[in-house]
Amino acid sequence: MTSVPNGWVCLYPQGDRVTEDSSLTSQTVTMSLDNRGLAYADGFFTTIGVIDGLILWSDYHYQRLVSHAEALQLNINSEELLAVLQLYAQQLEQGMLKLVVTRAAQDVRGYGYTPSADGSDCEIWLKATAMRVSTALQLSLPDGNLIPIQPYASAICLSSQIACLPPPLAGLKSLNRLDNVLASGELQQIKAEPLASKLASTLSEGLLRDMSGQWVEGTMSNVFYQLAEAPLSESKTAFSIHKDNENYLTTGQWYTPSMAQSGVAGVMRQVIIDALSTTQYPVIIRSLQDEDLPKLTQLFFCNALRGIMPMSSLTLLSGDVVDFESA
Repeated sequence: MTSVPNGWVCLYPQGDRVTEDSSLTSQTVTMSLDNRGLAYADGFFTTIGVIDGLILWSDYHYQRLVSHAEALQLNINSEELLAVLQLYAQQLEQGMLKLVVTRAAQDVRGYGYTPSADGSDCEIWLKATAMRVSTALQLSLPDGNLIPIQPYASAICLSSQIACLPPPLAGLKSLNRLDNVLASGELQQIKAEPLASKLASTLSEGLLRDMSGQWVEGTMSNVFYQLAEAPLSESKTAFSIHKDNENYLTTGQWYTPSMAQSGVAGVMRQVIIDALSTTQYPVIIRSLQDEDLPKLTQLFFCNALRGIMPMSSLTLLSGDVVDFESA
């Protein structure tokens, strides 16, 4: 079988359409400086995990292709594109596929694009990276699917904020991620501070507010939480997360913030919401406010590559630490 090309490849345009044969012969090419993704962040991306030659959560990545193409008015054959991605996954065997879709160059000068088929044309770029996708510890979801669960770590509230966006941009994994870039830089700076060496040894994620003051997500992940007022919450012990407890996601009420005005509606976030939808405690979409933070009894972050990342503590902006029960 043909090996996966190194570096970025352009899947489309290539000839007049993306095909299975053309995907296997794509050559590494250079993106034009006139590319609208580079110039205006006019496009979106998605990061896909691959294990044993299969795309993880392929149905959810397909829905992202469909929803993002519709929101940004891009002409994408999502079924055909997913089939091509699966061919690359088979060649990669284990690792990560990063897909970037940008609007094609326009005759209209500046930001605008033509209200025609040409205005919806796009360029599709792909990079395949061989890497180990952690599956050492896995949790069985109520629907039978397995999801990776990472070792316990700690989180910190960051002073950086993310943008509030209008429909249909809120929730999209658009190419404009400057707020996340700056927030990730703040997190790395905290890790590098000599006085924070004890915290930095376990610090893995930062909790972010949007410009309205609501806590929404992590720098690279979505967030789920439990509160002291939640059902079955007579004590924090009732919500203890144990790595050998296969039912911990169905013990107690989980909440996750809305993506209606900010944040990225992640693939793993939706997997968890759907998996718990028929259980005793379906996930409730609920804003996370400053006054909620001291009342948190559990907190985890999640994304499509790392699965669930449970936290043992959260450091607040005040410096106070909220400790969670752990195994």
